[in-house]
Amino acid sequence: MTTIFGKIIAGKIPSEKVFENERILAIKDIYPVAPVHILIMPKKEIPDLQSLTKEDYPLVGEIVEVAQKLAKEFDIESGYRLITNNGAEGGQAIFHLHFHLIGGRQLNHILG
Repeated sequence: MTTIFGKIIAGKIPSEKVFENERILAIKDIYPVAPVHILIMPKKEIPDLQSLTKEDYPLVGEIVEVAQKLAKEFDIESGYRLITNNGAEGGQAIFHLHFHLIGGRQLNHILG
């Protein structure tokens, strides 16, 4: 595991975990943009969304399930974002697939 997320998954860097099973890890973002900002990632090292294979697709479904569970747990069920950035041009900074669960305040409309 070569990214910071890989090191967090391996236990080499501390994090505030909010969910973990054998395939998925969710942690609080250290630079939150909203009261609730959780990063949800597969433990499998996948660089970005475009690198998913058909065999990986169930992981995305499981990530959505985890996002729903955490939205309920953090009381943001009525409104949140689940976002992933793909590639440098898409704003991706860490090349380990991850999704941002963001909520807890009124979110602005996203345009281009």
